[in-house]
Amino acid sequence: MHSGRSEKLPSACLPPSLSRPPRRVGVTRRGEAMAAALSRALKLPGKKGSDLGEYDPLTQADSDDESEEDDLVLNYPRNGLGRDGCLGSGSSKLRGGRSGRHVGAPDEVQDEEEEEEEEDEWTDQLSRKSRDNLKGGQYWSHRDSGTGEDREGTGTSGSAGLGVHSAEAEQKRKRVRNAIRSAFFLVPLACATLIALLCAFLLPCQKAELEKKLQWEIALGDGGGITPPALALWDVDGDSVEDVLLGVTEGTNGTHATQRSKIYSAVAVCAVSGRVLWRKVMNESVMYIQCGLHHGTQSSPVCLIIGKSILMAVNGTTGKKLWLVVLRNIESRAVLLPDIQGDSVHDLLVATLPADETLDLSLTLISGLTGKRIGHPVPFNLTGQGKLIGPLLHETQIGAFYILFGLGNVQAISLQDVLFGALGRVPKTHSVGRKDMSWENLKKTNGSSFIHIYRGSEPVEFLLPLVAGLGNNRNSLDIVSNLNSTRSDWVLVYGTSTLSVLRHQDLHKAWTFSSAHIHSQPALGNFNNDGVLDLFVQHSANGIMTALIINGANGTLLWKAEFVCPRLVLEASAISTSTGQSAFLFWASDPIKTQRNIARATMAPGVAAAEPLIRKLFLIHPAHPTVLLQLSSTTDTAVTSAVSYLEHLKDATYITVSSRPMADSEPSTRIVESMSLRAAIKRGQIVQLGGGEKTEAAGKLAALEANNFFRRLTFKRQG
Repeated sequence: MHSGRSEKLPSACLPPSLSRPPRRVGVTRRGEAMAAALSRALKLPGKKGSDLGEYDPLTQADSDDESEEDDLVLNYPRNGLGRDGCLGSGSSKLRGGRSGRHVGAPDEVQDEEEEEEEEDEWTDQLSRKSRDNLKGGQYWSHRDSGTGEDREGTGTSGSAGLGVHSAEAEQKRKRVRNAIRSAFFLVPLACATLIALLCAFLLPCQKAELEKKLQWEIALGDGGGITPPALALWDVDGDSVEDVLLGVTEGTNGTHATQRSKIYSAVAVCAVSGRVLWRKVMNESVMYIQCGLHHGTQSSPVCLIIGKSILMAVNGTTGKKLWLVVLRNIESRAVLLPDIQGDSVHDLLVATLPADETLDLSLTLISGLTGKRIGHPVPFNLTGQGKLIGPLLHETQIGAFYILFGLGNVQAISLQDVLFGALGRVPKTHSVGRKDMSWENLKKTNGSSFIHIYRGSEPVEFLLPLVAGLGNNRNSLDIVSNLNSTRSDWVLVYGTSTLSVLRHQDLHKAWTFSSAHIHSQPALGNFNNDGVLDLFVQHSANGIMTALIINGANGTLLWKAEFVCPRLVLEASAISTSTGQSAFLFWASDPIKTQRNIARATMAPGVAAAEPLIRKLFLIHPAHPTVLLQLSSTTDTAVTSAVSYLEHLKDATYITVSSRPMADSEPSTRIVESMSLRAAIKRGQIVQLGGGEKTEAAGKLAALEANNFFRRLTFKRQG
């Protein structure tokens, strides 16, 4: 039946040019309008890049393809703008069932106006959807380029909004992870920076503040002339700085005329601030103070206060008495012995004059734990005259202990013999019940009950172990320090002008050096680099004080300088420095460089006394032996001194006890002064020695180099 429409032939039977349906002008115009609207909505150029496929709405509008309208509508999702469920290739929701419609079918052609309305409505919806999807697609295409699923949308099972929310949640998680990683890096970095700032700024400030605190001066009692008082250094307050313990004499009721008007005491002074920590009143003058005794029941340090007839142990922190023993005519410091009684506390030995004055000397043993005497005093009938030497404890190479002592000479007796004389038996302790036959055989050669260490026509002035820092670590009962001193050679000064070193292996002299009168105990330190301790000695004659440094290895002279005599007897101190060598500290007046200085030094005493004598503290270091560093000057009379080390500051304090004259009707005052050596070096003055041998320019250059060297100098404990 003929329906009035042209009968459609199969496309396969037609030539290619006739297989396409005729172009519809209305549809083409509508396609152009739709393409223009879509292009405006998308704000895209006519050609779309790889992000939106190969679709070009302007060129596609003029295409002769029979599926131009269907490509515009049905194939649009392939261009990446409608992959959600509303615009998928299998959906007909927005197309209104037009997916199966042929353009040229007359039974499906609708009114042109209806089609324009439908297509305008479809175009508006499509534009809105395209804008929404384009925003999400562009965002994810830039965030994760190369992931096809992200570029095309969220898929058919979800909406574009859900994909965006998922992406935002994932992005938040990434930001949190990045923040955590940054925190793990930045927090340690901030802590390290803060610590560095503390070390760079706060610690130097604390160091400078501590140096200021170490500079102090305090008056304690009467001056007492030039007699040196008892002095000891020990950390009693637990601040890692050695404090000052001093014997003090004070007057009462404004009078100093009689013995009864004086008060004697031992005073502990804080080395950091100069304040008095405690004061222990005594019935008699204090001769010695020693610290470092280990006490079984005391965690605090134990100090000994020794008078002429009493020996008292006190708590070093509080000054409280622990025990007291009454003796008669004590003549020496206490000697630290091995543990004789087996109570885990080292015992003590002191030299006394017995009640029977026909006997010369007695050695008394005392318990370090209770203060009770151990047995009876052991008397010795000594021959000789002069000052008391020792007693000292010495340990031989095989571990046998001997006591060295004498009057003007040096003799030795085994500790085993002393114990047998005190107890009538020898304790079973292995260390004290042994003798060294190489020493015992020396008795047969001299026909005496004693071992002669030195016996000559000239009396002995000093005998001290050849140990670094012995003079600075004054009156210590520390076990380690005493072990070092009991296994060394000895420095022997006799005849007031002869210096020798005795070898402890065979008791022979290693070398001998002769000079003028030696008036103070030698100071021991390293002036050269041979590893053997050298000796700083002083002697005075004809108004000139001569300072010498003797090579400890062979007795040769290493350094010498002359000064105007300061009328002062005060031993020098040696301090180990960061260079590995020692600096020596000593008191003197102006150095002698010319004949004019020598004439001034030899001036008559009455003329010299008209001018106040200025005494100066000098430092000499072997790196610059031609210059001195003057640290301070005073008109006071220094009577004793000591050096205290500060390990954490690489510094040292120099403690001076002086007698300061007062008004005519007032006695002199005892002044205790502390000085940081590094602070003193910063404000010290360079003094040239032998300046006439150099040009002025060379002298200035040497002074500049020495000044820079001293400012960089630090100190350490000798050992």
